[in-house]
Formats: sequence, C-alpha cells, structure tokens
Amino acid sequence: MNCKTNKLAVAVFVACNTGFFAYASDIKIIAHEGTERAAVEQALDHLNSKSSSALILEGDSFVARDVIIDTDGAQHVRFDRKLRGLRMIGGDVVVHSNASGEMVGMSHSNVVEKSGNVAKRRTQDLTVHHDAEMAARNQAKAMFRGVSRADAVAEKVFYARDREPVLAFDVLVKGMSIDGSPSEMHYIIDAASNTLLDSFDDVRTLMSRDVAANLQMLTTFESNFAAQDSIGAAAPLTAKSVSSLAKAAATGTGNSLISGVVSLTTNSISGGYELRDPSRGSHYATNLSGSTSGNGSIFTDADNTWGNSATSSTQTAAVDAVYGQNLTWDFYKSVLGRTGIANDGRGAFSRVHYGSNYVNAFWSDQCFCMTYGDGNGSTYLPLVAIDVAGHEMTHGVTSRTANLTYSGESGGLNEAISDMVGTSVEFYANNASSKPNYLIGERVFASNNGVATPTTALRYMFKPSLDGKSPDCYTSTIGSLNVHYSSGVANHFFYLLSEGAVSPAGFSLSATQLVCNGNTALAGIGRTAAIKIVYRALTTYMTSSTNYKSARTATLKAATDLYGGTSAQYNAVAAAWSAVSVN
Repeated sequence: MNCKTNKLAVAVFVACNTGFFAYASDIKIIAHEGTERAAVEQALDHLNSKSSSALILEGDSFVARDVIIDTDGAQHVRFDRKLRGLRMIGGDVVVHSNASGEMVGMSHSNVVEKSGNVAKRRTQDLTVHHDAEMAARNQAKAMFRGVSRADAVAEKVFYARDREPVLAFDVLVKGMSIDGSPSEMHYIIDAASNTLLDSFDDVRTLMSRDVAANLQMLTTFESNFAAQDSIGAAAPLTAKSVSSLAKAAATGTGNSLISGVVSLTTNSISGGYELRDPSRGSHYATNLSGSTSGNGSIFTDADNTWGNSATSSTQTAAVDAVYGQNLTWDFYKSVLGRTGIANDGRGAFSRVHYGSNYVNAFWSDQCFCMTYGDGNGSTYLPLVAIDVAGHEMTHGVTSRTANLTYSGESGGLNEAISDMVGTSVEFYANNASSKPNYLIGERVFASNNGVATPTTALRYMFKPSLDGKSPDCYTSTIGSLNVHYSSGVANHFFYLLSEGAVSPAGFSLSATQLVCNGNTALAGIGRTAAIKIVYRALTTYMTSSTNYKSARTATLKAATDLYGGTSAQYNAVAAAWSAVSVN
C-alpha cells in the first residue's frame, strides 16, 4: 500500500454533551476543506458511536492534530484529548477508517476504563487547595538538576499514561541542565498526594546529559537567564516567503569538517550569499558564537565557498550541519514521502557554536531547530555528523506525529526512532568520507577522523550493550533507564530487521551474540523496508504512551499495510522483535 500524509493546518474541536457525544451538526470545525475536513468529521462520528464507549465517555473533548489519507482512501485521524476541560496526558487516540468510511480500529494510550471507575472519572472533584499547587511547584523546583531560569509554572491536568486518569499538576521548570543544555522539564505531580508520577524534558539531546556533563568543562550559566530565554523563537516562514526565496537559489561549495567537499544550495543576496537553501523549505544555519541564548546570525559569504575543512573557520561546522540537514530533508522526501519536519514544505534551521566546550546536540520544538556544540577541543569534534543531524531532526518529526513522551519505554522508542532515521540518512548519503554504518555518533570522535571503519561510538545498534549501559534484550524494568539507554532494544530490533543476525564490519560477533532468543538464522529485509515500516508505525499507529509491546503491534500493523499480513516483511518484523525479547 502506498501512503500519503496530509498536513493538518488548524485544530478541530469536538465537545461532549450530556448523555454522550455531540453529533456532527454540533461540532465546530475551523478552516478545513476537502478530504481532510471529511476525514475529521467521519472520525468524530466514529468517536460518537456506542462502539467507542469503552474508551470515550461524557466529559471528553478532542482536538484533531494530524490526518493521514492513504492512496487507497483509508484514513487515520489523530486526536489529543481533554477531560472535563483539562488536558489529558496520555489520552491521545488515532481513529482508523477504511476507504468505505467504516471504522476499523483505534490506536490509543491504554486509557481503558474499568468497572466502577467511570463514575469516579465523571464526578472527581477538580478543586484543589492553593497550597497543593504551591507544594507541587516547590517539589518540581527542588528536583530540577541545573539552574532554573524562572519560577515554575503549574497546569492542572489529568495524567493517564498506562493508568486510570488521575488529577495532577504538570509543573514546567525552565533553565540550564547540568551539561549546559537548555532544559524545559515537566514534572507530573499527583494533586492529592504530591507524589511524582512522571518527568520528561521537551529539549531532546543526542546523549544523556549526565554523560555529556562529564565530557566537558562546566561553566556557570546564570547570566544567560537574566534577559532572555535560552532558546529563541524563530520567525515563521510563510509559503510566500519560501516561494520568493526559491528564485534566488545558487550553488556553492562547502569544505566540511567530517564529510569532505560537498555541494550546497545557497541563497543569493546583495553582495554575496547566505547559508539558506531555497530549494529545501528555505532552511538555514546560524552562528551562536558561543552564546547559549537567542538564535544567532545567519551565515553569509562573498564567494559562495564555505569553510576550510577545519575548526579554524566558523563556517566549517555550519557546512556539516547544513549538509546533514539537506540529506535528512531529501531522505524524508524521497524515501518516506514527507516534505519537511512538519510535512508542510517549510524548513527548520541549525544553530552551531553553542556554548563553550559543549559536548552534545539537541532538538527544540520551541525554536523548531537543531543545535550543535563544538565538542571539548580534544576527544570530541563539533557534533555535526550526518547521523546526528538525522537524529535531531527526527525528534521534530516524532513530536508532530506520535509525540512519544520522553520518559519510560515511550522515551526509549523516541530516542531509538531518531537513531534509526539518523543511520538511514547516513546510508542514504553514502559519503566516502563518512562511510555509513550502524554506529551512532562515531564521527564526532576526533580519533575516528579519517578512519574508514571506526569501532568507537556513542551507541551500537547491533549490540547496544557495547556502550556499557544499554541492554541488548527487553526486560520489564527497562522503562526505569535513561531514554538514551532504554532505546537500545529498539535499535537492536532495527538492526536485526534490516540486516539479520550478521556481524557488521569491524566487529567479530557470532550470530548467537547478536540475538536474545537463539534464532541465529534470522534474516534481514533491508534498511529501506525496515525504515518504511517504522515510519508508518510512528505516524499512523503509535501514540504518546506507546511502549515496547505496543510498538511490536504497531510495526506489525504497518508491515501489513505496506507488504501484507502474510509477507516476508511481516514475518521478519515479528521475528526481529522476538529476537530482542519483545514478544
């Protein structure tokens, strides 16, 4: 099955009336036309139906966030949920309909009602004492690891990730974390007991902040908080501005640090060129010049030759960042059919030279941008490798689709999917100076510069335990790990699905060492089929609270859609999950 994703321009809202749902005539749908509007209306009708009563009750309301319409007419509408006017964390649902308009299923975050709980959900007192909110804010500030920039902000919510909905506070603490990364930490605190239910950061880093903090020279960042946010807000590109920029495209030469000499599409301006690509949504690169705040200045040049293949030129890291940005854009468009991170044809941007001795990279939804540190000047180069760019941009894609919560098993899957795309982009590039492999971040190590087959990396997809912290095989306690380590099992699955139980170049691992269940005959289906299945699962069947068991189900459904339920690809997905102990 070929699939087409349609962007959702504006939210759609439906509220419940007494007895059950409002019907379509009572639903307010704003600025939707054609097939998208019809798909949302149809999905809302399905939510109205009595067949949905196990999951959808009086008091629920929904906002449509994404619509996917397959080429055969099947429709998948993703909704966020509120309960009695409060945002429900873990309440999102995807309604699936066939080409005839019949509902064929719902993907949801395990918000399953049990006997006796319905009445509790409808009558729970939403009033909390002011002291409860204050206590939640104080607890969140005390748990924050780093320097907070402003007072904590608390929002009353329902929390329903893998549990019955409970009244809670989502307390947001912004600041600088222990490794120098900006942080937007959410602490979910039970409104009645003041106990911590969950925590996660909206800023998605390449590696664990604890590890990164040990790799670099820490400095004091309080001065950065006085006047402005640690992450700037980018001015949105309009379709008109992107179109006008396309007329000024030029071809430049980039002398990169990691990937050799590369061709860049730049933008002609008065007196020279700027490092903006009109052909790819007008995405661009800026120089932070060591700052940890704001968005920096866009790179410009007089002769359209950028960088000098060394860190002595500030342009060099920008060349690598833009090259990786271009490759990721092209990979998503040509392989997965997605145009831009938000699938709206508009580009993001990359900020380079963040901070001092910063050994990390991160994605932020607030600025809709990637940010790269310069490394520590010895062990680590600037973190602008191809797979790092693909990794960070994919965090943006995930936030606009399944929005996998960055904690527990869903957080591990979030990280893993970024790794899967990152390595897929590296293979797509097939760059002779940065040969593709199933290592993550290997080219940010100075010792690997010029090495054809490196063996040192941040993560090892084929044998995650080689990093000393990531498990190879699933266990029920994996959700307690940092998301950069719990990701290992899904990375392992992807390698086995792509390549089978075969040792990669540079490593001498037996088939027995590569699987958890003794299935040494496991065969792969190739990277392209594997990443198409994962992407289909992410965008169509996963929700914010998808765990490993649900990921197995989602990828099997995706394999069925793309290749058929009796196909070799379907069977390989099942076998690869079993080979990492996800059964």
